[in-house]
Amino acid sequence: MTTPADDPDDPLAQVTALGDQLLRLQRRRRHVYDGTVLENSAFRLLWVLADGEPRTLRRLATDLDLEQSTVNRQVNAAIAAGWLERFEVEGSASRLVRPTAAGTDAFRHDGLVRATAIRAALDALGPERAAVLVDLLGELNDAWDAAVVGVTGSGVRQARGPATG
Repeated sequence: MTTPADDPDDPLAQVTALGDQLLRLQRRRRHVYDGTVLENSAFRLLWVLADGEPRTLRRLATDLDLEQSTVNRQVNAAIAAGWLERFEVEGSASRLVRPTAAGTDAFRHDGLVRATAIRAALDALGPERAAVLVDLLGELNDAWDAAVVGVTGSGVRQARGPATG
């Protein structure tokens, strides 16, 4: 932790402490779990597509908060591995992406592997504290979304390279 969260003289102490914890969580996103079959990028693509709604590359890029060129490379790799497929929709210039049956099965398998670790962490907190954590994270996300809209007037803006202007 870079700054103690309880330093009353530092107006950024609590925000910095929260940032430290969010960075720790962020590192989990890149963790490779023993027994998984999917690359992390394929798992994230399949996570977004698990709602059953096929998407364009542009929509996937937005949903994943990644550059479209990055998503294109990841989708192509997942297609080559047999996890995703592209298909045409009549009247649309863009092809859509959806999971294959193998991709759906691999996502379920890897999801269960990952869930085992997450469940162990939540169990260590106990059922009441785990439920409170999930509720508070939801409340934090809702409050953060509202605060960003209040500050920018338009919601979350994507950070893409250095500011110009």
